[in-house]
Amino acid sequence: MHHFDVETLTAGQWLNGGGTTRQIASRPAGDGDFSWRASIADIERDGPFSAFPGVDRTLTLLAGDGVRLTCPGVFDRLLERAGEPFAFSGDLALDAELPGGSCRVLNIMVRRGRTTARVERVTGRVAPPAGRSGVVYVLGGRWQAGTDGPVLAPGRGVWWDEDALAPGGAVVPLSPDASALWADIAPAG
Repeated sequence: MHHFDVETLTAGQWLNGGGTTRQIASRPAGDGDFSWRASIADIERDGPFSAFPGVDRTLTLLAGDGVRLTCPGVFDRLLERAGEPFAFSGDLALDAELPGGSCRVLNIMVRRGRTTARVERVTGRVAPPAGRSGVVYVLGGRWQAGTDGPVLAPGRGVWWDEDALAPGGAVVPLSPDASALWADIAPAG
């Protein structure tokens, strides 16, 4: 498993200046034609979201007062509860509005036809399924990745590739207030 701490990931400015992105992982690495990508975005002002044709996205609020995503005639959704995933097509031209100021989100993107993703809030043990990739992001409490892994606090997590021979064991909660987001990323079809 690969460990990460959001605060040590390099932040890159969006082309439209509306925020920054900290990439957790992209597979294949360094390839603009990714099969899947996980990142943390800090949305700093109202404005358009970039379209990603052929990509399915899941956005989950991590911090802040929320973000309203709108696509006229398709949906108008206010993400106001931290840890509640929202899936949508990256083909759509979206606008984002920040009713309470800047916010932080987890962004999982998968290339349609190659991979699928299911993102859920978990409070119990996560055992990486064989042949699948994944990301666990700690929302609250303390967690441990594998039997010898470091203790993970909020803002930290782990990710693994589908071809890992042994993903390193389960990610387990260590405290009663433990909660995390788990993105289970599987090959399509």
